[in-house]
Amino acid sequence: MHDIKRLRQNADDVKTAIARKGFDADTAKALELDTRWRQMTQRGDEFKAELNKASKAIGMAKKAGRDAQEEMDHARSLREQAAALDDEKRAVRAELDTLLASWPAEPDPNAPEGLTENENLEVREWTPDEPAPDFKLQDHLALAEGLGILDMPRGAKITGGGWPLYVGKGARLERALINFMLDTQTGEHGYNELYVPFAVNRDSAFGTSQLPKLEEDMYLIEKDDLFLIPTSEVPITNMHRNEIIDGDSLPLKYSAFSACFRREAGAYGADTRGLLRVHQFNKVELVQIVEPETSDQTQLEILGHATEILERLKLRYRVLDLCCGEMSFGAARCFDIEVWAPGTESWLEVSSVSNFRDFQARRMNLRYRAGDHGKPELPHTLNGSGLATSRLMVAVMESYQTPEGRIRIPAALQNYMGGLDQISGV
Repeated sequence: MHDIKRLRQNADDVKTAIARKGFDADTAKALELDTRWRQMTQRGDEFKAELNKASKAIGMAKKAGRDAQEEMDHARSLREQAAALDDEKRAVRAELDTLLASWPAEPDPNAPEGLTENENLEVREWTPDEPAPDFKLQDHLALAEGLGILDMPRGAKITGGGWPLYVGKGARLERALINFMLDTQTGEHGYNELYVPFAVNRDSAFGTSQLPKLEEDMYLIEKDDLFLIPTSEVPITNMHRNEIIDGDSLPLKYSAFSACFRREAGAYGADTRGLLRVHQFNKVELVQIVEPETSDQTQLEILGHATEILERLKLRYRVLDLCCGEMSFGAARCFDIEVWAPGTESWLEVSSVSNFRDFQARRMNLRYRAGDHGKPELPHTLNGSGLATSRLMVAVMESYQTPEGRIRIPAALQNYMGGLDQISGV
């Protein structure tokens, strides 16, 4: 959400900043609505003063023994005008709020310029010190079907295309990844583990800026007007909606596993093979709520917590600094982490680490107070996947395959697999 005070003072700067995301913000319309709303507020205050005088006039007339009908008619007319003004004022405010809510967050001044993925900047690449395979690699779907650990046809029979069904050791490998990531983030990096609802209300989806822009990509439970979550960022951050947090408790650090649900999967053609794009996937999320002056460093911290998982799994990855047009609606700065899938021969996004500055906090009325008597201020919110398992599974299967079509278990996961060192079948 945008600060109306900043818009009043620097409308041209706001418009220019948002244009870096390829969005034309109608700042002139917003200022016109804001001016009308302030004028109505002033007129409303005048009505209150006039009504106060009218009430006194009625009292004086009655005290003097006169007929107060004229004064009473005048007071009634003022009340009717004030009520009509209040209705109009609410409508103008709603129109202004809707307009401001439709604008994406301003990108950070240091975010790369550009509107397409070709303009993202590669920050770094990490490659494990492992020998290159000397045999022809299979993709994850061929491997998984050959071992009987993934059954996409039955998943489609149960629900539809893009809804995976893990079987046997495939299901256990998925669980091992989740537990390994949760244990690392909570046991070593100080995150407080949560288990969150997988459905949220409209206020929650608005607060983290999924609504209104992304409503068509979300699964709506129409009877209850609830949305299945696209990421556990939504319920985690909304824990503190409409709260004033004690500043001494910051930073707040949360991690949660959840299933994630997104309609978008069916729209990507060839990229829908196997686990590359699915409607339901699992993810371990990292969320921090911090004081504004620490958020830039916190974003790098979360990035490190996410990439550490890939290094322990000895998977090749790269980090991209997303250009303005590729960032999410609410992000001011975003780094994507992509893992290399050697059988598929492609980079796969497994995390976006985003700094939302105060954009989400303003939308959800989330504030903190520094000291006993300080004025409530807006914190910064950040999140990142640590990591998303569906594409991580792709990278693990394809990177750890053997010439016989088996899958070796990464050393970091073997304790979570009961000591199993390879998958040779269900």
